[in-house]
Amino acid sequence: MPSRKDNKGRVLRPRECQRKDGLYMYQYNDMYGKRRVIYATDLLKLREREKEVLRNLEDNIDSYLGEKMTLNAAYERYMSGKINLKHSTKVNYNYMYDLVIRDTLGKRKVNKICFSELKAFYSSFLASGRFKMRSIEIIHTLLHPTFDMLVRDGIIRKNPSDGIIAELKQSIEWERKSRHALTIEQQTAFMKYVRDSPIFYHWFPIFVFFLGTGCRVGEVTGLCWEDVDFEERILTIQRTLIYRPEEDRTSTFHVSKPKTKAGIRQIPMVDEVYRILREEYEYQKTEGFSKQTIDGQSGFVFRNRYGTVLNPASINRAIQRICNYYNEAETEAAQAENRKPLILPKFSCHVLRHTFCTRYCEVESNIKVIQDIMGHADISTTMDIYAEVTNSKKQESLLKRQDNILIL
Repeated sequence: MPSRKDNKGRVLRPRECQRKDGLYMYQYNDMYGKRRVIYATDLLKLREREKEVLRNLEDNIDSYLGEKMTLNAAYERYMSGKINLKHSTKVNYNYMYDLVIRDTLGKRKVNKICFSELKAFYSSFLASGRFKMRSIEIIHTLLHPTFDMLVRDGIIRKNPSDGIIAELKQSIEWERKSRHALTIEQQTAFMKYVRDSPIFYHWFPIFVFFLGTGCRVGEVTGLCWEDVDFEERILTIQRTLIYRPEEDRTSTFHVSKPKTKAGIRQIPMVDEVYRILREEYEYQKTEGFSKQTIDGQSGFVFRNRYGTVLNPASINRAIQRICNYYNEAETEAAQAENRKPLILPKFSCHVLRHTFCTRYCEVESNIKVIQDIMGHADISTTMDIYAEVTNSKKQESLLKRQDNILIL
């Protein structure tokens, strides 16, 4: 049987052919036995693609689907399998995906996306200042498992996002900003200013609670009177209040369980926490308890002047206002008294939690107890704070005793 040739006289292999318009074709059966065709404008390019197709068939890689499936379709496939994902987390993931990926990288075919393209995609956001590294990490938590799924399903050979974050951090000399607890002097100054201020005194009880329990902001705002056992002086932390975006881009309050099992815990009430809660309870007994109901839950302890739950953003704004007022007054007083002012740094509710943990680590050596009180799922989180405190105490101790150590 005479060999088939192309229009340049080159011999064509079985299943290869050249159309009248000059386009080359190669026919094959995919892993499911279905006939597929690949095309190329040049015979050498066609044979490169043939080689890739045959290699994929040997390794059970569905190259046809990889050429047809977009990243958007892959992401939908990945998310459809996340049946245990909290609704609020899913909404946040979808919001970030739609904002950053859907109309850009999302339209690309999954087998065409490579490491260098992804790295350039991430880098463009960092270079423009649109996102910080933390936001890039969140985007990566959406893409990396999506590509992992495609590898496991035999649609692509390897995950193009492997190693990107580590490489990016090296290239930009990235360093995660660590949260620093308030010093004892800063904590004292902040609380004294709030307690003595006619403008901000109404915030005093909730800040006592933050600094006396180490609770997360959602645990504080979600605390209900049924969680407060005055007789045993125990707080039961069993829910968190979240302010989450909905599908229609509005945001509403919802009651949720803590992120991990470790978040469900009991915390003994220290005297000052017991006192402010008892006073608040007696006040609400007279003035009326909060009538707001969220997802069937009512009786919220901390509320605003309208009797509704507090938004974490409003608490953080209050902290910033207090710090601004305090710093201005302290600067003037220090100038008048010819001394260095004690300036409060910019901080958030979470720094109050970190401050509680730091104070606790300064007086408690049992890491497991600290972990349980804080509700840390991973003890390494507790250990990091403990190590920071230990290093600080080590320096303080050595400097205090240096005359007794180095005797000349």
